[in-house]
Amino acid sequence: MIMAANTFKRSKKSLETPARGGFNPFAWFEEKFPISNWLGDGVPVKLIPPLLYAAFLALVYIWSNHRAENTIRKIERVQQEVEDIRADVTTLEAAYMYSSKQSEVAKKAMPLGIYEIAEPPNKIIVKK
Repeated sequence: MIMAANTFKRSKKSLETPARGGFNPFAWFEEKFPISNWLGDGVPVKLIPPLLYAAFLALVYIWSNHRAENTIRKIERVQQEVEDIRADVTTLEAAYMYSSKQSEVAKKAMPLGIYEIAEPPNKIIVKK
């Protein structure tokens, strides 16, 4: 007759640590999710490199998404600044064009004693 292997029976009392008298979260997790039943006695060593590689790829993916979102926020902020500056430039150009009209220049020059002439200039011709 073949006998079954001896196993330890876990009770709810074994989940509490007698020294602290509190709740052991690792024992609770092992009870709720029996990973040892899926993997056997331990994690196979040959699975560690692929798992580490997958974890590294996940970290790179998260980092890449974070950088992309930050770059998009910066681009949107700069685009808003460009639109504001473009509006300011348009306003300043309009004011400059208005102030450089001949009638506006004449109004500003009057207090200085400079008047706009009403008749055209005379051409001086010198005979040799």
